[in-house]
Amino acid sequence: MATYRALPYGISDFRRIRRENYYLVDKSSFITKLEETASFLFLIRPRRFGKSLFLSMLRYYYDIAEKDNFQELFKGLWIAEHPTWNQGRFQVMHIDFSQIGGTIDELTENFDGYMRMKFTNFARKYAAYYPKDYLDELNKYSSASDIMNYVHDAAKDQGCSLYLIVDEYDNFTNTVLNEKGENIYHAMTHASGFYRDVFKKFKGNYDRILMMGVSPVTLDDLTSGYNIATSITMDSRFNRMLGFSETEVREMIRYYQEAGVLQADEEQLITEMKPWYDGYCFSDEVIYTDPKMFNCDMVTYYLNSFIQNGRAPKEMIDRNTSMDYAKLNNLIKLDQLDGDRKGVLLEIAEKGSITGKVANSFPAAQLTDPEMFKSLLFYYGMLTFTDDYGIEQELGIPNNNVRKQYYEFLLREYQNLRPVDLSGLIRCYRDAALNGEWRSMMDYILQAYHDTTSVRSLIEGERNLQGFMNAYLNLNTYYLTAPEVELNHGYCDFFLMPDLIRWPMVKHSYILELKYLSISDTEEKAEKQWAEAVEQIKQYGQGKKVQLLTSGTQLHLIVAQIQGYEKKRVEEISLPVNF
Repeated sequence: MATYRALPYGISDFRRIRRENYYLVDKSSFITKLEETASFLFLIRPRRFGKSLFLSMLRYYYDIAEKDNFQELFKGLWIAEHPTWNQGRFQVMHIDFSQIGGTIDELTENFDGYMRMKFTNFARKYAAYYPKDYLDELNKYSSASDIMNYVHDAAKDQGCSLYLIVDEYDNFTNTVLNEKGENIYHAMTHASGFYRDVFKKFKGNYDRILMMGVSPVTLDDLTSGYNIATSITMDSRFNRMLGFSETEVREMIRYYQEAGVLQADEEQLITEMKPWYDGYCFSDEVIYTDPKMFNCDMVTYYLNSFIQNGRAPKEMIDRNTSMDYAKLNNLIKLDQLDGDRKGVLLEIAEKGSITGKVANSFPAAQLTDPEMFKSLLFYYGMLTFTDDYGIEQELGIPNNNVRKQYYEFLLREYQNLRPVDLSGLIRCYRDAALNGEWRSMMDYILQAYHDTTSVRSLIEGERNLQGFMNAYLNLNTYYLTAPEVELNHGYCDFFLMPDLIRWPMVKHSYILELKYLSISDTEEKAEKQWAEAVEQIKQYGQGKKVQLLTSGTQLHLIVAQIQGYEKKRVEEISLPVNF
């Protein structure tokens, strides 16, 4: 039996985590903040960001049936020393709408069955607080709607305090919207739709409500049915409530180091995880003050591999946290009409960011609006706050995990436009990584850029060159390919950092500096640009950070100059002899 607290990878039941001695990042101080805010709350966060575990903690904290277990379950946590008056005071209804599945034809029946089961179990659990004939009377009702009405009325009659916790409130409605279309979705959430009717029943029957999901769309469409919730999604007080801060990640690393099961340097682990899992900011008020947040599922996925196998996972991306690519395609299916969604995705993928204002909520009917689409990408975790311009904010790609998804989308777009033999390109990557034969790699990519750009003249431009390189370099698994990396007081275009943990046979590393000229630019400008690029890349190559990250490999400094869509000049630059 392990003598240390195991990582709760994939476990979201708070009681199990505490009783089976799993590691827990203490978020209990936010209980007080939630109570001080409002009685009816609503929060959006991306998938796999700790929502279910947090709600599970609240369930056990407030449940009157768990009141005697408070010290056992919460010992050592912040809230154990600072309990609120509401602790153990409620009968808690916990609903998880992700549990409702089935085909579209079965949806109404399955939904009714799930709600009937949840409210029946609720009545049985708290029967001791009601008259003796409570359950007998309940059995007279068969529909979920009637059972809900009975449970709510009985609680009011007895003066019982109810707390409603809804996890994944929008799960199956988003599935319906993305897969079945707006008409079926609209029928569920408007007029006499069954989903709308349920939310109408929530109003006025609970002392406190907290709902969480991944999109505000469904709630907006339910507004007249459920219009009492205060959104805390972008409230700065709750920016760090879900996910892990760097401090929390470091504490976790040190715990497992001290337990003797994590044989790795703390800085090495942070350096590798940070570009892939960090970077989230959920409030424009704290862009410059709060630490960026890590995706907690990703961190546990990574550290679990190190603890269990003694090494990082072969794939830095846990597919459980990635947006389903089919869903991404569904998000842009209306582009056949106006092209707006695809245009937004292309701009983000090619530029790395986009400017906009995140809407607090919006109906499904407005998803064709590109501004609303930006907001949806923010809520899905595909964008995050990176800069503040006052009226608008810069929304950027948070990390390599998300960036890779954009690049895969971009790659599909380029491949649809002009297919490239990817197997040949991958062979070039292998030769560059193992043998230092970089020229075939560069020639291959730049020829593909030429062929693709000549098909679509609008693609010409420096931004599009960057996007094209991003998309195809992303296929190179030998390296952690990072654009716009700060190296020695400057930002290189691409740093191909060898992934020696997974590919120890790699012997060569690369810094790529790309320079773009328009067709009309003069030879004089080209020469001046080239000279500047040579000095820039020499500076990058002499940085201590580069030397550390490329240790054990031969570093190649490559400058490529492109004019229009033609390759003009590509050379390797040597560092000074005395360096």
